[in-house]
Amino acid sequence: MTFFAIRGATTCDVDSKEEITKATQELVAAIMDKNNITQKQIVSILFTATPDLVQEFPATAARSLGLDDVPLMCAQELNIIASLPRCIRVMMHIQANKQKSDIHHVFLGNARALRKDLTD
Repeated sequence: MTFFAIRGATTCDVDSKEEITKATQELVAAIMDKNNITQKQIVSILFTATPDLVQEFPATAARSLGLDDVPLMCAQELNIIASLPRCIRVMMHIQANKQKSDIHHVFLGNARALRKDLTD
């Protein structure tokens, strides 16, 4: 088994509990699907959100996917001038029998522009 960190990000159209929940769940599910990983392979997940998202914790949204036994943590993204608004970022740590070339980072919504070098 090898330890990997998978990056990802997404954006919300508005700051609402429903939008943050939907965007976070879509992102986490896409990372798991694209990398063919199970909940048992997830070591932990770190979420950040831009300061303009205050209606829900991304970790709360992820827990509702059944990730109750996975350590989850949220932090506020740096408030950098001209940064992408309403953005949720994730770093998922996994253990898996994979090669680094098998890891797929997932960027959705307007966040696709953040790291074109990490996406397919």
